[in-house]
Formats: sequence, C-alpha cells, structure tokens
Amino acid sequence: MHIYIVRHGDPDYAHDSLTPKGEIEAKLLADRLSRLDVAAFYCSPLGRAQKTASYTLEKTGRTAETLPWLREFEGRVPNPESGHSCCWDRMPAYWTAVDDYYSYDKWMDAPLMQGSNVREQYEWVTAGLDALLEKHGYVHEGRLFRAVRPNADAIVLFCHFGVEGVILSHLFSVSPMIIWHSFRALTTSVTHLVTEEREQGIAQFTALQFGDIGHLWAAGEEPAFAARFCECFTDDTRH
Repeated sequence: MHIYIVRHGDPDYAHDSLTPKGEIEAKLLADRLSRLDVAAFYCSPLGRAQKTASYTLEKTGRTAETLPWLREFEGRVPNPESGHSCCWDRMPAYWTAVDDYYSYDKWMDAPLMQGSNVREQYEWVTAGLDALLEKHGYVHEGRLFRAVRPNADAIVLFCHFGVEGVILSHLFSVSPMIIWHSFRALTTSVTHLVTEEREQGIAQFTALQFGDIGHLWAAGEEPAFAARFCECFTDDTRH
C-alpha cells in the first residue's frame, strides 16, 4: 500500500484559501499527482486543503472524500497570555530540555500537556487514521499492522503540516514533537509512505520520501517559506 501525504499550497490564512503563489504550486502539484494510479483521494475540510485538492481532482476527473480528522491538528495548551496556544509550536530551548517529549509513550504526560485537549485530539486523529487503513486492508496492532488484504493501492491525503506530524508519529511509533520541530513539510510537498511485508501478514510503513517538492523545482518555482523559521536570528524572515 502507498500513502501520499500532501500539504496544502502557500496559504492565505485570513481567508482559509491559497495565495496566488499557492495556486501556482497546486497546479504544478496536480501535474505530478495526475500521473499516479490513485485508488482514493481524501481531504481535510479546511479551505486551503480543499482548494489545493481541487486542481488535482479537476485534472483527473475524480472526487475526494472529506475526513474531519484531516483538518489541522487542534491540540491546544494553556497559555497565560492568550488563554490557549498551539501545542506543536514550542521554542527549542523549552521542549528539548524535557526528556518526555522524545518518548512516544510519555510526550502527552509532559507538564505543558496537562489540563489540555491534546490527548483527546491526538486519539481522535489516530482513530480516524486506523479506521481508514483498516478500510484499505491494514489493521493496526501494537506498533505494527496486520495485513488482512495486502495490496499496492495508493491513497492521497490532502492535509496540513501539524496533522501530518501526528500521522507519522502514529505510524512510526515516535513522538510527534520530534517531527513537528525537526522536519519541515513545505507547501504542496509530498510525503510518500509504503508498506513493507517482510513477514507474511505483518506490515510496517516506511518513508520513501518526506516533504518532496520536485514538482516545484522541475518547473523553476521557488518554494514558499511557509512552515519555516529564520535561519539566523538577525534575518528579516519569520520568527
């Protein structure tokens, strides 16, 4: 089985849509995805993901099923200044000093996550993911998958960086904090996962590509800066 996780194009967050650059990116993405033999398309309910998917769906004459749990990850933690804030954007000096954040089994028990909806939201997303994979022939058991209907089908998920981190965390049994802070899926990037069934009936997912933007480079389109932060503190870029 193949899973293609696609981040939306350069976002216009104010209107939950795409910027003009994001539309260019999404059209180039459509040229790439339309070459694949896709069994099913799935999409976040948010406008920026729906708009991104629309170019591929129009080009292929297909439709996508909207899955609520593919929306951007809504885990929120208490914040004295704003009330609540995103759980998956923490300063490096803070999160790297907490050993539990590196543990798949303990990261939700860290003090910051207490009294929040993080566990509830994480389990909602992962339950949705497990149900989807079971529909396609793979049942999650422990840290592996039982291949009840082994196949080479491909599915495409149009979603967001935060929830992509949750998906990879669950499939690989690693803390999402590592993925959220140490990897960057740029806009319209493609992460390609495939099952490996080295023992009959037992499968695991492995990554062939993470955050690939070859479709942008091939067209001479500079990738958007969305999802990144300044390389040097004195840069006039996103802090």
